[in-house]
Amino acid sequence: MLKLKRVYDGVSQQDGKRILVDGVWPRGIKKEDLEHDEWYKDIAPSADLRKWFDHDAEKWEEFKKKYNKELKNQNELVDKIKEDADGHNVTLLYAAKDTEHNQAVVIKEYIDGK
Repeated sequence: MLKLKRVYDGVSQQDGKRILVDGVWPRGIKKEDLEHDEWYKDIAPSADLRKWFDHDAEKWEEFKKKYNKELKNQNELVDKIKEDADGHNVTLLYAAKDTEHNQAVVIKEYIDGK
């Protein structure tokens, strides 16, 4: 089962495998302090797409379309997440303040739709 969680939220046993899906390391957290199992920075939106979106909710639908196209080129990482989540909890970690408009939401929707 895929779950989503901000990197700033507490760790839970129900998290299962914890995978950071941001392209840049989260602000204010030392690498040794973030409890995570993997960092799939290559699955994050391209720098150009991330900068264009800038967490602007008005651009959300267009961001999702563009990012879904990018995810089609990340089959290896998408498949790894899907396999890990088959019968197990996997939590996708992200740093964005907006819990509804971020790349982890798109990744989850993409994988759930496969």
